[in-house]
Amino acid sequence: MSADSKFVPRALTASEYIRELFGPEDNTAILVRNRSTGHTVQTIAKAEAIASPGFQSWLANQNAAGSDIYVGMNPINDGAYNRTKRNVKDIRHIYLDLDKEGNEALDAIRNSPDVPTPNFVLDTSPGKHQVVWKVSGFSQDEAEALLHSLANKFGGDLAATDSTRVLRLPGFANRKLPEKLVVQARQESNAVYTLRDFTIDEDSPEAPRHFGEYQGRHRTPPSDHKSQSERDWAYAKRALARGDNPEVVIQRIADYRGDEKHGNYARLTVEKAQLELQRTSSLQPEREAFSGLADEADRHQ
Repeated sequence: MSADSKFVPRALTASEYIRELFGPEDNTAILVRNRSTGHTVQTIAKAEAIASPGFQSWLANQNAAGSDIYVGMNPINDGAYNRTKRNVKDIRHIYLDLDKEGNEALDAIRNSPDVPTPNFVLDTSPGKHQVVWKVSGFSQDEAEALLHSLANKFGGDLAATDSTRVLRLPGFANRKLPEKLVVQARQESNAVYTLRDFTIDEDSPEAPRHFGEYQGRHRTPPSDHKSQSERDWAYAKRALARGDNPEVVIQRIADYRGDEKHGNYARLTVEKAQLELQRTSSLQPEREAFSGLADEADRHQ
């Protein structure tokens, strides 16, 4: 983690928010959706161009005409024209969409020893918030696993746990509401966090590397608590997807489980995970071809 200890929280305009999220040359996705007509436009442009007065004026006109304005939370590869997972350049942000008991959830985040101070807090509607952390060194699988864990722990929207997510851009009215409410953003930290800064228990072979100092803390399992075998399986898929050597993954699981399972358990778990990844990989192009832009925007506040 790197941060300025003298940082003073401040409100951000849309342009300032874009410049804090991205570098000037980052390809950034903007989604404009008119809720009444259903018309959706996605634009991918350099962050500095999006932050410019001309582009902001265009967004303001679209918002005034009834459109909601969203920004993709991770940069897009050069030459890409859509916001699929394969086109995400790298992971820059971890986030939560707090649309149920948002004030209580935000207080829990601010008081939790398991997550660092958020970089940005957006007030999207009364009692609803979006929380964003700037990060580095995450693979897509690590990011999405953490997003899911955070959503489970703090009651966030489980639909907003993918690396291609768009969230609201501050400075523009939330057109989902009957009365005009302009989305507000506050920057509360300028730190850049790594996986080790988030100590959400995953109870997996990765736990000693990322969550070790909190292993002794008691937590109540969530209602959808998974068995350890299910967690081993999920861990194997994440590790293989990010390119870890299968033999290393087998050894980690075997070491973690010790004498709890028979000798072939770890190898069978990894082999099963390999087959599943091969199957899902073959289906991914078809899924992406039929994915729509409007479905995800409907989930947002």
